[in-house]
Amino acid sequence: MSDPLAAPPVSDPHHLATLYQITRELNSSLDLDVVLENVMDRVIEVTGAERGFLMLHNESDGELEFKVARGIDRQALASPEFQVSTTIIRKVVQTHQPLLTDNAQFDRRLTRGESIMILGLRSILCVPILVRQRMTGLVYVDNRLQAGLFNEGHRELLVAFAMQAGIAIENARLYQVAVEKGRMEKELQMAQDIQRGLLPHALPALPGYDIAAAWHSAREVAGDFYDYFPVNGDSLGVVIADVSDKGAPAAIFMAVARSLIRGAVLATDAPEAMLRQTNLTLLQDAEAGMFVTVYYAILHPGGLVTGVNAGHNRPLLVRASQGTHEFLPRGGRPLGWFEDLPVSAVSVQLMPDDVLVFYTDGLTEAENRRGEPFGEERLVGVVRECAGRPAETIKARLVAAVETFRDGAPPFDDLTLVVARYTGA
Repeated sequence: MSDPLAAPPVSDPHHLATLYQITRELNSSLDLDVVLENVMDRVIEVTGAERGFLMLHNESDGELEFKVARGIDRQALASPEFQVSTTIIRKVVQTHQPLLTDNAQFDRRLTRGESIMILGLRSILCVPILVRQRMTGLVYVDNRLQAGLFNEGHRELLVAFAMQAGIAIENARLYQVAVEKGRMEKELQMAQDIQRGLLPHALPALPGYDIAAAWHSAREVAGDFYDYFPVNGDSLGVVIADVSDKGAPAAIFMAVARSLIRGAVLATDAPEAMLRQTNLTLLQDAEAGMFVTVYYAILHPGGLVTGVNAGHNRPLLVRASQGTHEFLPRGGRPLGWFEDLPVSAVSVQLMPDDVLVFYTDGLTEAENRRGEPFGEERLVGVVRECAGRPAETIKARLVAAVETFRDGAPPFDDLTLVVARYTGA
C-alpha cells in the first residue's frame, strides 16, 4: 500500500534536474534565514508564481508563523497574514496534503474563501513541509494572472522540493539550536567563573583557627555564597548566605548581597547593625520577591565567636572535648523581606578541637533516589566522627558523605559550607 504522504516521483527530466540543483543549493548553508530565503526564491522561480510565502510552526506554541513573504521581484511583502487564502492554509494543515487550484474563484472546495475573492486570486498551490511524517510548515504560492496557472507538474515538483526543503530547514534549525546552546553554555561558564572569582581565593589566616570551605552549584551558577574578611584588625568575619531563587537571577542577587554586606561591614562594627543596614539597602534597590538568608559570625582571638542569624540554617557546634553537640539558635528573618529585621547576637566560647559548621540547606536537604533528605542527624554523625581532624578533612568528609548519600540523584540545590575548627594554638 502506498504512503499517501510520500512525494510522487518527478517524471519531467527538466524538473528532476532542477530538483537536484536546488537541493544542492539548499544543503550548502546552515544559516536558517539564508535557507528559508533560498527555499522561497527557488519556489517562485520554478513555479513562475507572482508571490510566495513560507510558514513554519513556532517551537513554543506550535502555531504557524510567516518566515518569508516575497514577490516575483524578490521584494518582501508587507502584512503577509492578509495576503493569503486562510481557507487553503487551514485545509493543508488539517489534511497534510498538497492543494492545487487553477480556478480559485469558482472552486467548490473554496466557496467560503472570502480572501480569495478579495485578493482576486486565480491559481494557488499550497504544499506541506513534512519531516519524518511530521508537518513543520508549508509553502504557498499564488497567481492572479490567467497566464500563470499552476499544473500537476508544478504540484509534483513542489511536493518533492518541499521534502528536501524540510530536511534542509530542519538541519539549519538544529544547527542554530546547537550554536545557541554552545553560546549559552559558554556564557554560563563565564558567569560561573566570575561568580567563583567573587569567593575568597585563599583560606584566612587567624591564629587559633583552622578554616575550610566548599561551594558547589546545582546549576551553572548559584545563589549560595560564603565570604570572610578581617574585622577590627584582629578578628575575622565569616558570612554564609543562600538566595531564595535559583539560576541567573539568584546569581545576580548573590553578587549584590555580597557587595552590600562588605560595604556595611566597613560602616559598622556591630554585626546586628551590619545586617540591618544591608537589609534596608536590599529593600531599596533589589528586585521585589527575592530575599537572602544570612549567618554572620565574628571569630575573635581566644575562641570567642559572636554570631547573628538572619533566617539561615542553624550552625552546628560540636564540642570534641566533651563529646557533645548543639545547634546554635535560628533567629531573625531573611534580608530583603521586611524593613524590620529582628536579629540579635549570640556568643559562644570554643575550646580546643571544637568545630563550628556553617552550611546552606543544600547540605541537609540533599535527597537520595528515594527522596529522603540527608538531614541534621547525618551531619552531626559525620562531624563527630572526624572531630579533632583538620578542617579540610572535615569539609571533605561532609561533601563525600552527601555525594554517597545522594547515590547519583541530581542535586536540586546549591551546597555551601564553612568549617571552623578552634585549635587553641
